[in-house]
Amino acid sequence: MVLPKEIPAGSRVVVRVIEGVDPADGRTKFRDYVGHVTSWDGVTLEMSRDASANGSRPAMNVRIDADTIATLKPVPERPRHPARP
Repeated sequence: MVLPKEIPAGSRVVVRVIEGVDPADGRTKFRDYVGHVTSWDGVTLEMSRDASANGSRPAMNVRIDADTIATLKPVPERPRHPARP
């Protein structure tokens, strides 16, 4: 994939990363990260990964090497819903 030269800090993106090949079935495995870009230098993407919608994973800072990125695209902000009673 041809990666952009610039990604504005604060942009919300989804990044699909190649995890490797599963030895059991020989298929390529991927992992998705959704969050806000903190920095991009063309080599390493730093982002604040969003917490999961169901609360099973907290927000976290991640660093992703450009060599492992399969796809990268902008996504809209998560809708704000009022808390349920």
